[in-house]
Amino acid sequence: MTVTVVGIGGSIRSDSQSERALRVALEGARELGASTIQYSGPELVLPFYDPSVPERTDVAKRMVEDLRKADGVILVSPGYHGTVSGLVKNALDYIEDLRDDDRPYLDGRAVGTITAAYGWQAAVNTLAAVRSIVHALRGWPTPLGAAINSAQVKFDGDGACSDDDVDRNLRMIGRQVVEFARRQASHLDVN
Repeated sequence: MTVTVVGIGGSIRSDSQSERALRVALEGARELGASTIQYSGPELVLPFYDPSVPERTDVAKRMVEDLRKADGVILVSPGYHGTVSGLVKNALDYIEDLRDDDRPYLDGRAVGTITAAYGWQAAVNTLAAVRSIVHALRGWPTPLGAAINSAQVKFDGDGACSDDDVDRNLRMIGRQVVEFARRQASHLDVN
């Protein structure tokens, strides 16, 4: 079974530290044979989500459709003032368009959660916020989440992480999303 994992995260700035962390986690998913789709940087600059306005930009429509078909999701947010960035939160608000689906929101999907902030307090608080959002969207946060202190951990231009443990954890999150998706699929096939 080919698993599809959608990654959402980063900041307006292309190739940000949080976007680089997302790429490492998605690589972990690909290591187990998953197909991955990434939404980050400028792709996340979407109109403010308004459920009363049915029109969507092409990127928003594509992202919602990819999430609808996704077996798993990886979310990465920079920590802005101790919580999720407005850019990432707005992208997540578009998941409301899945409310009437057979699998509403992120129901039955593993969701890897990662945050990056300049300092432990913001990174950890933001991770708690992202995990709380995942619960509200009926997703299953992976057992491992990662809070990255950008003051101590860097990613170079090629995406290599300066901390081997962080690199391993990011890849593990991607693998956990794939492993859960496969278990979910085999469970559904039995029933």
